[in-house]
Amino acid sequence: MVVKKKKKTIKKPAKKKVLRKKPVKKKIAKKRAVIRKVAKKKPAKKRPAQKGGPKIKEAGVIIGKVTHYFPQVRAAVVKLKAPLTIGDTIKIKGHTTDLTETVNSIQIDRVPINQGKKGQEIGLLVNSRVRQHDTVYKIK
Repeated sequence: MVVKKKKKTIKKPAKKKVLRKKPVKKKIAKKRAVIRKVAKKKPAKKRPAQKGGPKIKEAGVIIGKVTHYFPQVRAAVVKLKAPLTIGDTIKIKGHTTDLTETVNSIQIDRVPINQGKKGQEIGLLVNSRVRQHDTVYKIK
């Protein structure tokens, strides 16, 4: 018969809890005051002058934006911000687009109309490709 001996276990000492001291409010107030003084002392950065002066906006009044383009029929869908009538001269300007033409055809739901009002989405016949987010200007 074999007798098993019990192993002796070594007890580890219990960890002591570390009590953190709460910061005194006076010290925090002093730090904040120092930070405020440093922030006030920094001079404002001056921006370098732009070459060529300020950018000049396009001639004309913004009347809308292109929301869609149908290449088969060469028609643009334009969300109007101002009224537009047949015979007006418009300029469509975008990242790769820059064209000027007169308005020959305006439609809403495939029905021809003479004038588009503010807030309407109209179909506009164009001579070349336009893209979404192109801006439509009315030239006076």
